[in-house]
Amino acid sequence: MTGLDDFLDELVADADAVFLFSPGKSDYETMAEDEETVVVGPDNDVEAESFVELPLEFEDLRDRVRFGVEGAVENGHVDEDAELVCLAGVFGEDADTVTRVRADEFEKSGVYDLFANSRAEPSVIRDVLEVAVELGKKGQKGKPVGALFVVGDAGKVMNKSRPLSYNPFEKSHVHVGDPIVNVMLKEFSRLDGAFVISDSGKIVSAYRYLEPSAEGVDIPKGLGARHMAAGAITRDTNAIAIVLSESDGLVRAFKAGELILELDPEAY
Repeated sequence: MTGLDDFLDELVADADAVFLFSPGKSDYETMAEDEETVVVGPDNDVEAESFVELPLEFEDLRDRVRFGVEGAVENGHVDEDAELVCLAGVFGEDADTVTRVRADEFEKSGVYDLFANSRAEPSVIRDVLEVAVELGKKGQKGKPVGALFVVGDAGKVMNKSRPLSYNPFEKSHVHVGDPIVNVMLKEFSRLDGAFVISDSGKIVSAYRYLEPSAEGVDIPKGLGARHMAAGAITRDTNAIAIVLSESDGLVRAFKAGELILELDPEAY
């Protein structure tokens, strides 16, 4: 086993910090004795000094690591150029996978900003993002479409918007994430207006024209009225907005009036 031992020694040598994903207390205590340790998980059960809350159990390890690294850098637990060793359980609860990354290997995606400290439940944000991504991949009846989803602070969003047509969700109690409801969202996306979704995922309305003033909202050149409305409504409320662009097919997210996430559905 000498060759394997040498390989593992080289893998962890001179690392600046160890990331433990949802560890047990004994694992954390053992590691924290000798290493700078950051815990990433849904709860800080081990009472780690450096902790990044994981609002969702990302199934893909790369997504988990990306989120943990962005959160750790954002909160000052590690430097942007830190060398990191990550221990995670992929096949079970116990750590069975080790990987080494540099914090700056990940181009900042905005995923941490999108999920952390948002008013809406993380699972709701994830469900809406997945609807937008799937629409971006498949379009509507083979044609590219645009869509705007405003998530959270629904009462205030409704007060800053007006109906463009009959609201098909007015007397319903359906929630995003239900497969049938997601099909409805995709079908209605080809019509004008924004979807308004509550903190808990209830679909409050479709066909809403957002009316906040766009004065002072700064969005990248080339983005149109849908993106401007997304920036303005998130500046004036505690909502986030997820936009699928009809012209370039990218999905973008806005929070507090700023563009925080841009991704290509085909690469997601």
